[in-house]
Amino acid sequence: MFERFGQDARQVVIVAQEEARALGHDRVGSVHLLLALAKDEDGAGGDALREHGLRLNDLRARVRRLAWADQSSGPIDGQALASIGIDLDEVRRTVEATFGEGALDIGHRTKGHVPFTPQAKKCLELSMRSAIALKQKHIRSGHMLLGLLRATGDDNLALQVLRDSEVDLDALRTTTTTLLRAHAA
Repeated sequence: MFERFGQDARQVVIVAQEEARALGHDRVGSVHLLLALAKDEDGAGGDALREHGLRLNDLRARVRRLAWADQSSGPIDGQALASIGIDLDEVRRTVEATFGEGALDIGHRTKGHVPFTPQAKKCLELSMRSAIALKQKHIRSGHMLLGLLRATGDDNLALQVLRDSEVDLDALRTTTTTLLRAHAA
């Protein structure tokens, strides 16, 4: 399948791995693909996200908050701490103001290839189907965004981030398709 990826789509895969490493995650998920697409300056995927007001730094902050919420429901009980006056969000803001963004992120950085989650693999598979549906030979970053938007299920955290950003998913889909057709012409 990767032989059908255009240069912009290949770059998205590489950047998604970099984003996973930077966040201390040991697997590439749909959110890392979303961040990589937001960083894409040459393809329809990044153009469509920007056209809908979605910027890399805001999306990255939303992903960090989502990861923090997942971690907080583990060994640290946020509600229990709140009951005694400790606000985990305020603690995080204070620590990051002092020590830098992501100072509390849990995880380890890996070198080399970072494996993809089943959800991320599904997004990539659906990107190929999107290209085929549009009768285009190569998979571009826009097809990857369409694949991400088509992948359903609770494990597609990228869709959760997009919904939290209050973006109209149908309009984003339409914009992406329009840009893909314009880039192909």
